Order: sequence, then C-alpha cells, then structure tokens
Amino acid sequence: MAQPIPFSRNAGAARARHAKAMLLPMARQTADDLALRAHLALDVLRRGDGGIGDAQTLTQVMLLTGFLAESGFGSATGEQLGAAEREIAKVFDTGRDTGRWSLDESGFTLFAQIATNYDQQLHRAPLWAVTEVSERLDRFTAGLPYQFATRKRA
Repeated sequence: MAQPIPFSRNAGAARARHAKAMLLPMARQTADDLALRAHLALDVLRRGDGGIGDAQTLTQVMLLTGFLAESGFGSATGEQLGAAEREIAKVFDTGRDTGRWSLDESGFTLFAQIATNYDQQLHRAPLWAVTEVSERLDRFTAGLPYQFATRKRA
C-alpha cells in the first residue's frame, strides 16, 4: 500500500507551499482547458455558429490578455486590443440584431492572435499573476474600480 507524503500539518508550512505554488505557472491541464475554451469560442464564431456565450468568452480572453500584458506577461498592444474591442462590439451588435453570432475574416485573424497569446500567457505566467488579473476582470465586470497600483518588480 502506498504511503502518504508526510506534509507538515502546521499553518506555516501550508502557507509556504501555497506561496511557492503561486510563483509557478498554473497546472498544465488547467491552462490547456482554459485555452481550449477560447479556441473553441473562436472557431464557432468563425463558422457563424456561435452565440452570446462565445462572444463573452472572447471578450474575457481579450481583457485578460491585456491585463496580463500590462502586468509584464506576454505582449498585446493598445492598438491590437482597441481593434479587437471594435470587432467584438460588431459581433455583439450583429448578434443582437440578427441572431447570427459570427466573426468576419479580419476579426478572426485578430482574435486568433489574441487567443494564441492568451494560451502562451496561461502556460508561462505565474499563478499569482493569473489570479490577480482574474480578480481584476471580476471587478471590471461588476463595474467596480479594477486598476491596480503599479507593482514594483525586482
């Protein structure tokens, strides 16, 4: 019978393990699952078979990519994100008006770059950064102040 790993049960050891885990990228399977959601939403919108949930997923990916880039993980230009914002606004307008949720070719190309960047960010950024920008997105969607004070880096 396998023996359990003897982890210390004191709170200090648990905090130390948690702090160490926050410095590493998230688990590969979790990152893959999150990235896959983005790529699937992108694909169904490209094919014109999407829905509001898919457009919302790409909007969240766009925002998270921008927030992670602002934090120093990955790259996304203000111009790229502004263009993406305009493209996704067209998707929402058309979807509400016609019931057809889709991205045109230029929107697909732009969001394919963003989804690829997001995928790389999830696999490389430390867990603390992903957690921080996820909380920032939650505040943004709730209409609360979402800007962080600039973090000093060593």
